[in-house]
Amino acid sequence: MTNAEDPWPEEGELLVCSVKTVKENGAYLNLDGYGNREGFVFIGEVAAGWVRNIRNHLRVGQRVVAKVIDIKKDRERVDLSIKTVSEERRRDTLQSWKNEQRARQIMNVAAERIGWDENKTTDISEEMIEIFGTLYGALEECAISETALSDNGFSGNWMTTVIELAIENIVPPFVEIRGKYNIEVWGDEGVYAIRDALLAAEAVAEGVEDTTLTCHYDGAPEYRIDIKAPDYETAEKLWQNAQNAVTKSITSADGSIDIERM
Repeated sequence: MTNAEDPWPEEGELLVCSVKTVKENGAYLNLDGYGNREGFVFIGEVAAGWVRNIRNHLRVGQRVVAKVIDIKKDRERVDLSIKTVSEERRRDTLQSWKNEQRARQIMNVAAERIGWDENKTTDISEEMIEIFGTLYGALEECAISETALSDNGFSGNWMTTVIELAIENIVPPFVEIRGKYNIEVWGDEGVYAIRDALLAAEAVAEGVEDTTLTCHYDGAPEYRIDIKAPDYETAEKLWQNAQNAVTKSITSADGSIDIERM
């Protein structure tokens, strides 16, 4: 039964739906993410061309992607179309839906480990969605950068668990790690020795496919190193190689360096 407080979709929105009931002239679909609200797809909106038997196209329990073509709130009705959804958009919408389901599963596992109740899990998840756009997007950012949550104002020991689960369960398009060098040189080389040390650090990424390693001046004596790589194994190897290169260079120039992972 539909709850009056169940949210409404927007006209033109693509929805993942499951077939609830199939009739001769159309089918009723449950709308994922909208509580118990359902929509109706007329037989003429099921597939391109003439549909002789709707049951050749739809079955109860089937998951489909439908477009909202009309909303009649006074009649508690949402009209849908399946045939107007291209194969590409159907695929993308289903993948996004699957990603969100996976993200919610990850957050539920995190909640069990942390000891959150359902309300706390929902509150944190909604905050992450508000900042990152989607829950999966938030976890993907955690897998890309270990500071994604703290950089966006989140705090608490719970972040370590969420980040670990994101790294374990989500394969991002790339990962980022960042560090900080605190460098002092007492010899005559001065700033030139620092420049050469940072160039030596950047050189370790040369020839490594799909990676970047850049050093930035943050205000003496601090310098930042940013690494972008296709996976953490590659990023960590670059991080270690850069540490070795910059330390060797600064030590030979009568200087000191403190290295900190950010």
